[in-house]
Amino acid sequence: MDLKKVIRNINDFPQKGILFYDITTILNSPDALSFAIDKMAEKISNIDFDLIACPESRGFIFGMPLAYKLKKGFVPARKPGKLPYKIVSKSYSLEYGTNSIEIHADAIKPGQKVVVVDDLLATGGTCKALAELVEEVGGEVMAIEFLIELKDLNGRKNLSKYQNILSVIDY
Repeated sequence: MDLKKVIRNINDFPQKGILFYDITTILNSPDALSFAIDKMAEKISNIDFDLIACPESRGFIFGMPLAYKLKKGFVPARKPGKLPYKIVSKSYSLEYGTNSIEIHADAIKPGQKVVVVDDLLATGGTCKALAELVEEVGGEVMAIEFLIELKDLNGRKNLSKYQNILSVIDY
């Protein structure tokens, strides 16, 4: 299946000059969604790891079924103020400002191997911050995987410290 043919392209969203790749068309197609999850699972199935960590919200869409399919634990990374227990936090730059991401301080045990998953690699800021949180609590980042990679934005450069940067679709 060619997932690029399923994704809806929307011009000038969220602002003029941006071409937005809308994955909701994948999500509401059982065949496309199953295919996307299977392709993502295939890319990480030979990697030795314990947990999948994902930033909200669209990372959750792909990370949770991958964790289930591959029988791995799942670590949700949330926006500030959403987690009820002791947290560790990391700030990162956005195109127009900054944001932060948090995980529970005990979500990843020292030595656990983690794959970070998100829907889209643009600049890489969100997943870089999450990977740094994984390392801060003693985890080891084994791979960072995306459904879509926007090559022109050079997100891989921001993640160059990490060896396994994987994507299913690239534009």
